[in-house]
Amino acid sequence: MEINTTTTSRIRVANLSDIDLQGARTVRIRNIEVALFRLSDGSVRALENRCPHKGGRLSEGMICGSAVHCPLHDWKIDLSSGQVQEPDTGCVTTFPTEIDRESGAVYIVI
Repeated sequence: MEINTTTTSRIRVANLSDIDLQGARTVRIRNIEVALFRLSDGSVRALENRCPHKGGRLSEGMICGSAVHCPLHDWKIDLSSGQVQEPDTGCVTTFPTEIDRESGAVYIVI
């Protein structure tokens, strides 16, 4: 996916209350399925909902700290960088997020 860095926009994708702590929710943006993860500190991370190994749905994986484990083969993926940490290498596309603390709206910035 190519992102034009001169023009960015915020897309409202959820309310914070829609995503359980240590849970996930999926949304579709421009033909890409995106997984939203709400970490224990209240922050929300967004990345393509597809493991680079065998295409497992990351939204179905377990969150451990700031990583998610793919439900198919337990690949550990950092939720901030999208980098595979174990057992191999690879990367998942990440998306910046913003939370409007007043309204609870969650946005992806593209």
